Amino acid sequence: MENASTGAKPSKQSEQVCQICSDKIGTNSDGELFVACDVCAFPVCRPCYEYERKDGNHCCPQCKTRYKRHKGSPAVHGDKVEDSDVDDVVSDTNEPSASQMAKEKPPERMLGWHMNHGQSSGELGPPSYDKEVPIGHIPRLNSGRTISGDLSAPSPERFSMPSPVASGANIRMSREFASPGFGNVAWKERIDGWKMKQEKSTGPPSVSHAPSEGRFVGDIDASTDVAMDDSLLNDETRQPLSRKVSIPSSRINPYRMVIVLRLVVLGFFLHYRLTNPVTNAYPLWLISVICEIWFAISWILDQFPKWLPVNRETYLDRLALRYDREGEPSQLAAVDIFVSTVDPLKEPPLVTANTVLSILAVDYPVDKVSCYVSDDGAAMLTFEALSETAEFARKWVPFCKKYSIEPRAPEWYFAQKIDYLKDKVQPSFVKDRRAMKREYEEFKIRINGLVAKAQKVPEEGWVMQDGTPWPGNNTRDHPGMIQVFLGQNGGLDTDGNELPRLVYVSREKRPGFQHHKKAGAMNALVRVSAVLTNGPFLLNLDCDHYINNSKALREAMCFMMDPNLGKYVCYVQFPQRFDGIDRNDRYANRNTVFFDINLRGLDGIQGPVYVGTGCVFNRTALYGYEPPLKPKQKKKGLFSSCFGGSGKKKSSKKDSKKKSSKHVDPTVPIFNLEDIEEGVEGAGFDEEKTLLMSQMSLEKRFGQSEVFVASTLMENGGVPPSATPDNLLKEAIHVISCGYEDKTEWGTEIGWIYGSVTEDILTGFKMHARGWRSIYCMPKRPAFKGSAPINLSDRLNQVLRWALGSVEILFSRHCPIWYGYGGRLKWLERFAYVNTTIYPITSIPLLAYCTLPAVCLLTGKFIIPQISNLASIWFISLFISIFATGILEMRWSGVGIDEWWRNEQFWVIGGVSAHLFAVFQGLLKVLAGIDTNFTVTSKASDEDGDFAELYMFKWTTLLIPPTTLLIINLVGVVAGVSYAINSGYQSWGPLFGKLFFAFWVIIHLYPFLKGLMGRQNRTPTIVVVWSILLASIFSLLWVRVDPFTTRVTGPDIEQCGINC
Repeated sequence: MENASTGAKPSKQSEQVCQICSDKIGTNSDGELFVACDVCAFPVCRPCYEYERKDGNHCCPQCKTRYKRHKGSPAVHGDKVEDSDVDDVVSDTNEPSASQMAKEKPPERMLGWHMNHGQSSGELGPPSYDKEVPIGHIPRLNSGRTISGDLSAPSPERFSMPSPVASGANIRMSREFASPGFGNVAWKERIDGWKMKQEKSTGPPSVSHAPSEGRFVGDIDASTDVAMDDSLLNDETRQPLSRKVSIPSSRINPYRMVIVLRLVVLGFFLHYRLTNPVTNAYPLWLISVICEIWFAISWILDQFPKWLPVNRETYLDRLALRYDREGEPSQLAAVDIFVSTVDPLKEPPLVTANTVLSILAVDYPVDKVSCYVSDDGAAMLTFEALSETAEFARKWVPFCKKYSIEPRAPEWYFAQKIDYLKDKVQPSFVKDRRAMKREYEEFKIRINGLVAKAQKVPEEGWVMQDGTPWPGNNTRDHPGMIQVFLGQNGGLDTDGNELPRLVYVSREKRPGFQHHKKAGAMNALVRVSAVLTNGPFLLNLDCDHYINNSKALREAMCFMMDPNLGKYVCYVQFPQRFDGIDRNDRYANRNTVFFDINLRGLDGIQGPVYVGTGCVFNRTALYGYEPPLKPKQKKKGLFSSCFGGSGKKKSSKKDSKKKSSKHVDPTVPIFNLEDIEEGVEGAGFDEEKTLLMSQMSLEKRFGQSEVFVASTLMENGGVPPSATPDNLLKEAIHVISCGYEDKTEWGTEIGWIYGSVTEDILTGFKMHARGWRSIYCMPKRPAFKGSAPINLSDRLNQVLRWALGSVEILFSRHCPIWYGYGGRLKWLERFAYVNTTIYPITSIPLLAYCTLPAVCLLTGKFIIPQISNLASIWFISLFISIFATGILEMRWSGVGIDEWWRNEQFWVIGGVSAHLFAVFQGLLKVLAGIDTNFTVTSKASDEDGDFAELYMFKWTTLLIPPTTLLIINLVGVVAGVSYAINSGYQSWGPLFGKLFFAFWVIIHLYPFLKGLMGRQNRTPTIVVVWSILLASIFSLLWVRVDPFTTRVTGPDIEQCGINC
């Protein structure tokens, strides 16, 4: 900076402009050029300087040094004592060379900065965001930790700006999201707004703090709280992108009080049950008490994670103002979207096509969206259907964006029974809509033709248009396949605009390799997308879950790109919503209680569990890295350790390493790579050898692909500009080979975790155990919608699969009961994960408890002795607290009583059927290695019509236990009433308790009974035979033990003889 002309003329001084608002700098009270910062002399005018001291960060935007008070400036909170003297324009600093330079020649220094920007003695140049970095190069910080490279045109606001710092001044640059670049339009608008406000009113200076100044150091999520300074809220470009809104105390506090009261009553109730056994029915009493204790434990694990429910609001206008200004290149992060499918005959290609079309038409910059479709069945039908979808997208996408239609899946858009002309003002809309509907109907015909053709496979297998055999004719032995249907070159719509990328992927499969089903397919997509596009965020969708809200990605970015919260978030989970469900939701397919109550409760702790679809991931979290360390906090109490605290993270580094890392900017996400560097640091190796050994360690962890390993180190994603498409495709084929994951950490620490059919729960649990947090986003318009099985048998088989996955996790090393205690998993979050793994075990006590009413009615015995007045109080209090909990839960969550009751009913139905089978199937699989499948074996359908599938009956073994329970309880009711009629009025009192118990079971199983009867009260013979057989056996045993006859008592013949 010393190469500026020392003889600068005053005329040139007056020509200096502010680097923030582009106005002239002006002079100070002494007639000299105004210098705001005496350290770096960054050109800032007086109004900008006053704004920054009053309403900004109080520091220089160039070097982050706190502004000193100049003569004539009003005092603000935080000014030092020496700054209070208005005569001292520049106070002493610890760096005399920089201060002396500022005192001697401030105008010359400023001219030098302006005229020689990027040409100082250090050869500093302008920031190069597209700079190519060698693939094997791993840039390092001064502390010795490995971080990502600056590749692929990331957002300028996320990188350090080179500055002409004077020699001897050690200035640390900020890489904060919220630090605006020089000359940013946002600063100009902020200054103009501040000037206008000053002209209107001149009040005392207020004190404000930006979130980045540590105001919310105690909680990573606190920056989204409601309480914010007015001066900060008036600054649009610095406002948080979302906020966390707690449930009103008038609703949540009574709910918590009833939970505590219910816990106390439950304790007294269990104490009474344990201390008052029933001597004449001891086995029944013992079974009932064991069941009640288990139910109490299960209730605690389910209830207390709902202690801190929260709501969240997003601000899409602020997101656009900060990252997506109109007329400027978008700075929004790129997103890679995954769609997974296996069998096109079970998962119709038209459904998958609608999902893909909704993705391609999403409201997001097209160059930031890439759609990857995983065909794990290597079906040519899927390939051909995707080709047709790509062609139709060229017409569909511009239509969606021109008229801003919702949803953007054509099947569901045209099926809407609403006024589609509402809010439409373009005269051409009606004509274009009719034309587009005709185009879509022709598209459906072509897809249906492909499906019809695929029903019969030729003997020689499928052949492609060029005459070569289809590589996937053998679904278990085929090479990897990748086809780019839409890309940057040639991917244009009918209006000539670019379309998002669309890539078909089918990973290699060979006999003798373990492919890990959906989890393996998702990990293959992670690697392919990293090589081809490498978006920093991922969205995974099932093939039947389309984007219902075109702004869903922007909703997620409000959390992922938030400068305070985003670096700690591993994923943003959206609730699942469904189409095509019957109005009464007979089998609780909407699962509203789970999505609207349980997950909102977890969001107030450490975040919701991952539910398998509709989830936006941080790619860094999937790679097994840990979140950045939080700023040092005060010692936490018991309450904060349960609800908002976590254990200290263990580290193998020495104290010297810890001390050196304290000086690293806490806003920079430095990922923990200590476990893969294996002590290379400080071992005396030169830099080249250190990088080579780090590269070898990374390849051992991520696999033998230099391109993919390099992509994992790019914090902001992207691919090197020098990489050619042909080379990237070759590398993409390599990373989906069936042996790529051998001897790596894929499936154990990286990506989707293997070991369970519910890989979603396991994957989310591993991330939370490392210290990440997740976010639950519930926009007013549902982000995604899918289809659910409304048929009873299909629904039970779906629940069976979920329960089986939980049993597999329960018996694995990742069981949350004993895994992850050295990490940063919060206790209530652990409670929730424990509950998700042990809930199938509840089926055993539930089945026994539902059998007890029939046994009591048939034997004339009861599980409860004759109770006293005091004991009756505990019974009544327990029932009241149960109802009160449910009512208050519905009150704060907004869930309807019908939805809550359907959930209770299906909890019993699924518990005595699917969960029970899952327990035994899981035990056989884990202990004996026997994999047993309970699948649909026969079909019998009713007449067609609306919700025809609802009335379709499919026989499965899962139907036997609940049917048997229904029959024996009905038989027990008949037997009990008959016995009371014959025995007189004195037997009616004890009968009411037994009848209440039996009716509780029958009412809960009523939807199951309706499912058995179908629309026309037809029940298949097999169900009747099995149920009558089991019920008859049970009844005959009862008759043998305690026959329903009147016992005649008489004299003892042996004692008094025949003439007694």
